[in-house]
Amino acid sequence: MSIRLITFDLDDTLWSVKPVIVAADKALRAWLANHAPRLGELTLERLAQLRGELVQQQPLLDQRVSELRYQVLLRALLQSGYPELEARDVAEQAFQVFLAARQKVELFADVLPTLEQLRHNYMLAALSNGNADVRRVGLGEYFSFALSADMLGVAKPEPEVFLAALARAQVKPAQSIHIGDHPEHDVFGAQQVGMRTIWFNPEQKIWTGEREPDAQISQISQLPDVLQRFTD
Repeated sequence: MSIRLITFDLDDTLWSVKPVIVAADKALRAWLANHAPRLGELTLERLAQLRGELVQQQPLLDQRVSELRYQVLLRALLQSGYPELEARDVAEQAFQVFLAARQKVELFADVLPTLEQLRHNYMLAALSNGNADVRRVGLGEYFSFALSADMLGVAKPEPEVFLAALARAQVKPAQSIHIGDHPEHDVFGAQQVGMRTIWFNPEQKIWTGEREPDAQISQISQLPDVLQRFTD
């Protein structure tokens, strides 16, 4: 059965996410220093501590990164003595500063030409646990739809994420393939619902999981040739 739907992970598949998060955190802390002076220095250690406390109290927040980050900011502001209404307003503004910086990704060089080639023959979609917006990063025209953990309330590797994509595209699992860098979140997650999988493995790591992906690639530009293997 020929492939009709290709779903893509975003972070560390179409761009490197670490420098984006580092820059977004820096922008956030700079904004807070000017607009929430009572907060003091919001160190990474303090953020991690607050995040851990919140996830322990509300485990589902771990699958909703935007809500979790907002709640971390809100708790930090409340603990610093800000009244609740002011704290909520500042937390929302601060989160929007972070989110805007979060969209300033640097696509891998081969991403745009590859997506341009693929979109003429396949339906393309994005499935992400993060909060990058395909429209804001300049990829909106290539994807028929994008689903995130924030939207669905569950994160990869939960099968609900992949089932939602299949339902949205109205295709069978055998007509779809998922590409991502994470062995569990992407490969195992998609395998659970019967989708084919391609492991994006730029560092040429050795596969250690139980069931191997259907294919591996080290560059996104290899996708068109690899996809030919799955054509009837």
